[in-house]
Parts: sequence; C-alpha cells; structure tokens
Amino acid sequence: MRLLLHACCGPCSLEPLRLLLEEGHDITIAYMNSNIHPQAEYEHRRDTLMEFAREQGIPVVEGVYSPKAWANTAGVYANDPAMRPWRCRACYRQRLDEACDYALTNGFDGVATTLTVSPYQYTDIIREELEAACALRGLVPVFRDYTDQYPEATRRSKALGMYRQNYCGCAVSKKEAEQEREERRIERAAAKAAKLAAEAPKRAAAEAARAKKRAERQAYAEKRAAQRAALKAYKQAHPSDAQDE
Repeated sequence: MRLLLHACCGPCSLEPLRLLLEEGHDITIAYMNSNIHPQAEYEHRRDTLMEFAREQGIPVVEGVYSPKAWANTAGVYANDPAMRPWRCRACYRQRLDEACDYALTNGFDGVATTLTVSPYQYTDIIREELEAACALRGLVPVFRDYTDQYPEATRRSKALGMYRQNYCGCAVSKKEAEQEREERRIERAAAKAAKLAAEAPKRAAAEAARAKKRAERQAYAEKRAAQRAALKAYKQAHPSDAQDE
C-alpha cells in the first residue's frame, strides 16, 4: 500500500524501513516531532534522517515544528513524574494525529511509525494511539512492534556513523535521562567501591606475602654479601693460604 511512515529519528528508522519495504509498501517518511527540544536537536535529528533517506531514495515530508503545540498538550503533564505515561500518550497522539492528517489529505492508504523500536517507549500505548488516529480518518494502521530490532538498529546506525541521541526528545525526557545516567554512575561507583572493599583483605594478604618475599630476598642477599666480604677479608689476612691454593 501507499504508506506514510512516521519517523522519530534516523537510527530508529533503519529496521522499520527495511522491513516495510520488504513487505512491498510504497513508503514516504514523515518527520513530525514537535516534542523534540531544543530546536537545534530537532534539526540535527531531522538532517540525519533526511541524509539517510536521500541515500535510499525515500521521500521525506516535514511537519510544522511547534513546541508550543506540544507544550499545550503533552507538556501539561511535564511537572509530575507519575504522569509520565499520560505525557507520552499525549505526545504520541499529537504526532500521530499530524501524520494521519497529512496521510488523509495526500492520498495515503495507511500509516506506520518507528516509535516502537525503542525499548524505552510504551508500545501498547503507541498501538492504541496509532489505531485510534487511523480509525478517525479511515486509514489502515500498520502497527509493528519493532522492539526486537533495537540491537540491530543500534549496530547499523553506529556502523553508518549516524548521530545517536541519548534521550527521547522532550525537555522532560532529557532531564530524566540525565538523572538516570547520574543514578547509574553513582550505582557503578558504589559497586566498584564495594568490590574494592571486599577484595581489600585479599589484596592486603597478597601485599604482605610479597613484602615477606622481598624481605627474605634482601636478607639472603645481605647474608651472601657478608659471606663474600668475610672471605675477602680472610684472603687479605692470609695471603699465603691464597698462594697455596
């Protein structure tokens, strides 16, 4: 079918695009992501996606970048961490509604999305929102759970030298990602400290054993030096004995 593929970024587009093309669809990519903050990040992700799409001969359409529209919908849940699923649902809805509006106006048969590649997304909610948006407009929802493609998408995007973002997109997710990375850093540091503490007696025993060996070698060397000095002194005191030898 003539399919509009909503794409969040270049890396997440790799495997969905490949698989949907293998299914025989005529694909156009829709970059419609007013959630991405700041604008420089939005443009960086867009440019990465468009460069790849050009190489593949896939057309890309770009929606209107409107952070204000996002703030008025998903952004209303930004200050309450417990509302994260609702914030993400509103975010999915805004972007998929935009994609479906474009698909309806421009003669597409169905709409798909790359959002399910990331294991950090709410896959079931994405399905619900895609199906609802398509149903309102008489479009076919082409839903696929691409979570199992995440490792391959990661491998391919790294091999291609693609820009890879380290947060979902919105300012809230950026802050959350930074906090999670800091928490993981603290956890790793604590685990390392605990490991070092647990291994301290073993290291101390090993160092004591090494110190004992060093002391034994030093004592042996001093003993041999004393023997050589005594022998030398004896020979100097008894030169006739040395001649008899």
